[in-house]
Amino acid sequence: MKRNLIFSVVLLAALFASAGQVFARAAQDGAASQSSAPASVPMKGKITLSTTTSTQDSGLLDFLLPVFTRETGWEVDVVAVGTGAALNMGRGGDADVLLVHAKADEIKFVEDGFGVRRYDVMYNDFLVVGPDLRAISHNDNVTQTFRTIASGNLPFVSRGDNSGTHTMERNLWASIGVEPGSFSNYNSVGQGMGATLQMASEMGAYTLTDRATWLTLTKDRRINLPAVCEKAPDLLNYYGVIAVNPARHPHVNAEGAQAFVDWMLKDSTQRLIGQYGVTEFGDALFTPNAGAN
Repeated sequence: MKRNLIFSVVLLAALFASAGQVFARAAQDGAASQSSAPASVPMKGKITLSTTTSTQDSGLLDFLLPVFTRETGWEVDVVAVGTGAALNMGRGGDADVLLVHAKADEIKFVEDGFGVRRYDVMYNDFLVVGPDLRAISHNDNVTQTFRTIASGNLPFVSRGDNSGTHTMERNLWASIGVEPGSFSNYNSVGQGMGATLQMASEMGAYTLTDRATWLTLTKDRRINLPAVCEKAPDLLNYYGVIAVNPARHPHVNAEGAQAFVDWMLKDSTQRLIGQYGVTEFGDALFTPNAGAN
């Protein structure tokens, strides 16, 4: 029987943002000392960044953005939503620049004239986590893992928000010919990654997550969900940065957006991305990938 899910989304979002800030704060002094830019430049204005919740819940933005502002003079208003919603903000001209992770949708966004160009920035990976390893042993076969969840009617929590993670999940179900709603313990919650992970932990359910958010919340002891399926070659999670096209939306801050794109791709920023998480987790939460452009 499907469960009636009622959660305080505002409270959860505040908790997850706080968790990310704790880990980011520990790394910010290192970021500041390693930057070769001047101590500050004159403030130029603000840009609106629409991005996926994983970059915020993991603390990455709290780590990077103060350095960006100090080096460029652009302050950043962050709107953290699912990738689908972030792309829709770009289509409507409600953001200046996007940092998202659904490559096929990003390419179409640019092809449709809404973005200037898509650039690879970094990647991490997805994994399936769950309540324990009794029903499904630890493995690296994601299609078999999804088959076992569906055939056993095991509880599964989906973000259900048209995010990059949700897109990956839908593709995985489609690859094995399963309609998610066909088993009764499938729960679509329409929330970000942090809230979805906490729901899965409270329900004793499985879910698909990006590694960075999972590690951050696990270390903060907000969830208890061991890795069930990981390191599968088809679970890589690529992030792209796109400036919204000023030819489509003349009111966007094209100068600030391009400054953000350029800064994310520069060597010093790529090194910062590769360092984030090493102190806290023993390994980076994201792998820089601008060299693929």
